[in-house]
Amino acid sequence: MDEADTAEQARKLFAGAIDFLKSAPSLQFLPEPDIPEIAFAGRSNVGKSSLLNALTNRKSLARTSNTPGRTQELNLFDVGRPPVLRLVDMPGYGFAEAPKDLVKRWRFLVNDYLRGRPVLKRALVLIDSRHGIKPVDREVMDMLDAAAVGYHLVLTKADKIKPSELDATVARTADEALKRPAAHPLLVATSSETGSGIAELRTAVLEAALQ
Repeated sequence: MDEADTAEQARKLFAGAIDFLKSAPSLQFLPEPDIPEIAFAGRSNVGKSSLLNALTNRKSLARTSNTPGRTQELNLFDVGRPPVLRLVDMPGYGFAEAPKDLVKRWRFLVNDYLRGRPVLKRALVLIDSRHGIKPVDREVMDMLDAAAVGYHLVLTKADKIKPSELDATVARTADEALKRPAAHPLLVATSSETGSGIAELRTAVLEAALQ
């Protein structure tokens, strides 16, 4: 299948049925590992819920919140009917006000999932275009590298900065990705508000799931 065919298949897939499956506070609550999974990771308020909603053509598939650290479970969404792939919304990280035990639970949950889920095909690590990669993002990238889980770096809120600043952030982010053993070279800059990069991201998600 060539790239144009994959892009069209991705467009049709994400325009179709997408269903919330369940929330899993630990691995024992996960569904059977029978279809490919794509995980979304990002700092609190990076725009993860908005990006998931844009990706899936929904207004409220993933709940947006101004309260950092609100979601502390793995939220799973089936894409297609019957499902072709599953999106896994991981808890946001890097919220300064969170109690230490909450941060510890997050780390155990995410680490267990990354290391113990055979159908996990790819992770998407969301980076705010306005701030670039932060130390806490590097911690998650370290976890992914250690677990040998391939990942894309995805810039969010690309419409919030000048094109020249975005180009500079893309270049810095791409340079860092090259130094990471599990980072995929494809870097996507997205905007949930304007829709830029969303079609490209859908294609990347489907390609990863089909591998």
